[in-house]
Amino acid sequence: MKSAEGGNHNGQNNLGICYRNGIGTIKDEGKAFQWYLKSAEGGDLMGQINLGNCYENGIGTTKDEEKAFRWYLKSAEGGHHMEQSNLRYCYQNGIGTTKDEEKAFQWYLKSAEGGDLMGQINLGYCYHSGIGTIKDEKKAYQWYLQLAEERNSDEQCNLEYCCESVDVIIVKIQIYLTTHA
Repeated sequence: MKSAEGGNHNGQNNLGICYRNGIGTIKDEGKAFQWYLKSAEGGDLMGQINLGNCYENGIGTTKDEEKAFRWYLKSAEGGHHMEQSNLRYCYQNGIGTTKDEEKAFQWYLKSAEGGDLMGQINLGYCYHSGIGTIKDEKKAYQWYLQLAEERNSDEQCNLEYCCESVDVIIVKIQIYLTTHA
């Protein structure tokens, strides 16, 4: 609280998390929203994400997908790779903005190149399915292979658990490349 009240934007975001989850204080989504707002306006990327989430889900404020999108965009443009991946979801599904699969693909690419796990998975899927780009199973395979090589065994297990369809796609791509090499 001292840090947040002293103007530290990261501290303001962290205090928002405390209020949102009732950590060390009584849960208060309205106060959480206010601290996220101060943090986000101060340029804290996580504060911007949390504020966007509040607007997207109506937490401590009125639900407003357009405002959520604007805060997600601000964070993504600031270089937050996880948010770049989440922003594509907005473009892909028309949440707070016009549906645009090509822009969704571009944000997946930025996120994946920044090392975000979900960005890499989804970029591979975009290449595999031709979403926002020309279908290219070899590029899809390259992204999935890079993912597997970079992750330890625990993360690979999580990847398999969370994204069973990705495993099926990888197998199909491996079969395709073997038979068309």
